[in-house]
Amino acid sequence: MKITTIQFRVRYGETDQMGVVYYGNYAQYLEQGRTEWLRELGFSYKWMEANNVQLPVVHLSIDYKHPARYDDLITVRTSLVKMPTAKIEFFYEIFNESNQLLVSATTVLVFINTETKKLMKAPDYLLEKLAE
Repeated sequence: MKITTIQFRVRYGETDQMGVVYYGNYAQYLEQGRTEWLRELGFSYKWMEANNVQLPVVHLSIDYKHPARYDDLITVRTSLVKMPTAKIEFFYEIFNESNQLLVSATTVLVFINTETKKLMKAPDYLLEKLAE
């Protein structure tokens, strides 16, 4: 399955008094990973929302192994677990500059029709791109 890798530095405001990334900020790092995963396929969240598709997170699981710290250059690796249906599941790994695994995580999102607010199957344009 498709894998996307992004890198960025931990900002001071993302850490606590000990210089360690606050645990809640990892959810934002995961969001950055899956946003770029979609963008590399040719779709943005903004474009999908403009085309009546919303993707709320319905499940988040994070396994914290080691802390990320202020000014660390971290790598977020995002992969698709399986072909989407009415839901899409991602697996993530976050590494520091020494390639030490800091976090592994999964998210499950569902496809919602913006107009009806009802569950829908994954859009054909996404499935076709993944089948390539």
